[in-house]
Amino acid sequence: MKRRLLLATALLATAATVPVLAQTAPPTRVRGTIAGLEGNTLTVTSRDGQKFEINLKDPVTVRTVKKVELSSIEPNSYIGTATRTGADGKLTAIEVLVFPEAMRGAGEGHYAWDLEPGSMMTNGTVKGAVTAAAGRELTIGFKDSSKVVYVPPEAKIVTFAPAAKDDLKPGAKVFCIATKDAEGKLTAPAVTVGKDGVDPPM
Repeated sequence: MKRRLLLATALLATAATVPVLAQTAPPTRVRGTIAGLEGNTLTVTSRDGQKFEINLKDPVTVRTVKKVELSSIEPNSYIGTATRTGADGKLTAIEVLVFPEAMRGAGEGHYAWDLEPGSMMTNGTVKGAVTAAAGRELTIGFKDSSKVVYVPPEAKIVTFAPAAKDDLKPGAKVFCIATKDAEGKLTAPAVTVGKDGVDPPM
């Protein structure tokens, strides 16, 4: 009897942890082209041809990006940059997002990213900026560490700009970070959409 009680308790404990595990599933980054929008369901065709249906939280935050000059990035700017690592271990920016002041602290740190194989993401405060022969070298501080990132002239430099749900049109490029529930359904609180010829480079 005691053994059965222990087994039942173990099973209940296991069942109780399943939703927790589902809630802590890693985020799904969706990059692609809008196939359609019906109500609050956004359908996206990803870069590799997969179809994603994403439930947009109500009200959803819709934003776009606009280009800014590399020279506008100064010490104390809060930025996020996707990088590739050279054979010498140095980081080179693929793109740089200059965050609005209200988003300071978003995603702070240095971690793996999936913009391209082996890419990394560094979000932090610019501690120093040195003009190179071409491009700039930025020292980015985060938590108790820092990284030096070389930003070449061809890297895309953008910041967020306001957009509306009406901008979520078929054919537009889009990027969002969605969470997956226990049933595998995706939900996103915010979407970044390409507009006026500038696509999300993230």
